[in-house]
Amino acid sequence: MALAGRRIAVIGGGITGLATAHAALAHQARPQTVVFESDDRTGGKIRTSAFGGHPAIDEGPDAFLARLPWGTNLARAVGLGDQLVTPTTGSAAVWWDALHPIPDALLLGLPTEVVALARSPLISWPGKLRAATEPLRPRTSTAADSLGAFVRARFGDEVHLRLVDPLIGSIYAADTDHFSLAAVPQIAELANSARSVLLAGRKAKARSVAVAGPVFFAPLGGMGALTAATADALTSAGHEIRLNTRVTEVTPDGGRWRVNGEQFDSVVLACPAAAAARLLANAVPAAAEKVAQIPTADVAMVCLAVPSSTWPSRLAGLSGYLVPKPKQQLVTAVSFGSQKWAQWHLDDSVLLRVSLGRNGLAVLHLTDEHLVAAAVEEVGRHLRLDVQPSVVRISRWPGAFPQYRPHHAALVAAASSALPPGVVLAGASYHGIGVPACIRSGQAALDVACKSAQALAD
Repeated sequence: MALAGRRIAVIGGGITGLATAHAALAHQARPQTVVFESDDRTGGKIRTSAFGGHPAIDEGPDAFLARLPWGTNLARAVGLGDQLVTPTTGSAAVWWDALHPIPDALLLGLPTEVVALARSPLISWPGKLRAATEPLRPRTSTAADSLGAFVRARFGDEVHLRLVDPLIGSIYAADTDHFSLAAVPQIAELANSARSVLLAGRKAKARSVAVAGPVFFAPLGGMGALTAATADALTSAGHEIRLNTRVTEVTPDGGRWRVNGEQFDSVVLACPAAAAARLLANAVPAAAEKVAQIPTADVAMVCLAVPSSTWPSRLAGLSGYLVPKPKQQLVTAVSFGSQKWAQWHLDDSVLLRVSLGRNGLAVLHLTDEHLVAAAVEEVGRHLRLDVQPSVVRISRWPGAFPQYRPHHAALVAAASSALPPGVVLAGASYHGIGVPACIRSGQAALDVACKSAQALAD
C-alpha cells in the first residue's frame, strides 16, 4: 500500500544513505525521501578524482565484493551493470623483511591446507608445526568474541600475526586482538560449526572455488561512479538530496519526528555513530549512550605516481602487499593500483595507493609532508627501490573505520532496542563494513522506516 504524502528523512549521503533512499524507488509503500548531507557532495568515504594523468582514481575503497549481491544489484539498478570490471591480478604479498607471496589455500588468512602453508617462507618451521596441530586441538570457546584470541588459540601466534591480522586488519584498519570474532562471518561460522577450523575451512574453501565468478567488482569509472549514478537516480525520480545541510535537530513530534524544523514520519540515521549519538542525545539518551561507545580508526591514503622507467620487472603481476603489525611504522598496506586495475594503466607511470594508520596507530596529526615522506621511505625500503614520485596525493579519512569491539552485535542490539518507532540506525557503524554491507543495511532500514510510517497511517 502506497504511503501517500509520507516522508522519510535520511541523514547521511554516503553509500548507506543513498542506498536507503534508492530502496524507496522500488518499495511498495513508495514514500518520499529527503537525504541530508553536511558535505558538498554525496558518497561519504567513497570518493574518486583525477590523479597522475588519469581521470578517475579512487581515494577510498576501490571495489566491492562480488559474491555479496547488494553491491552488484545496486550497480545494475542504476545502469552500471555493463561497466563492472574485475582486477587483472589477485596476486598479493606480505612484507616480512622481504616480500613473500601470500600462501595458497587461505580463507581470510586461515590455513586450509597444511602443505600449502609448509611451502611458504613467510611462516617459520616452529610456526608451521604449531599450525599443523590445529586439527588435534579441542574445540575453542567463542564466548570472548575476540578474533585474535581465537586464531591464536587455534593456529598460534605466527599465523595470526603474519597472515590473519594483516589480511583482516587491512580490511577493517583494526587490531584484531581487540576485534569481534562475530563481525567476521566467514571465520565465525567456522568457529561455531566445527571443532577443527582447518578441516572446516578446507570444505568451505572447496565450496567457494566450485562457485565460478569474480571476487571483486568495480565500476569502470571508479567507485564514485556508483554513488553518483545512485544520486542521479534519486533526483530523477523526484527525491531530494540536500547538500551542505548539517542536521542539528531530531526531535519527537506527536508520533512523528522533526528534523531541522521539518516534520517526517520516520528518520534513518545513515551517518557515523558519533553523529548519530549527537543527534539522539536529547531525544533518546539511552540509545545515544550505547551508540557513542562505538570507536573508530583514522587512516590516510597517499597516492604516488612512480615513473614506469624506474619500476622493476620483478614486481610485475603483483597487486600489492600487506605489512604485519610487528613490522609496521606508519604504512599498513600498499596497492599497485595500475597493475591491479587495467583501466588505471598509464604508459608513463605506475600508480600506488599507500595506506597509513589503523586502530592504535594514529597518523592524522602528522603534516602532509610527513605522510608523504613516510610513504616514500617505507615503500622504497620494502621494495628495495628508490621511489621518486612524479605526483602525490594525500587523502585524510578521520573516523573512516568503525571498530567492532568484542560483543559489538550486543551493543548495537541494545542501542536499537532503546530507539522508539520511527528512528532506525543504518550503516558501517553497526551492521558491517564494506560497500555491500552498507547497501544491505540501508535497504533494511528503509523497510523498517516504511513500516513505522505505515503504522502512523493506520
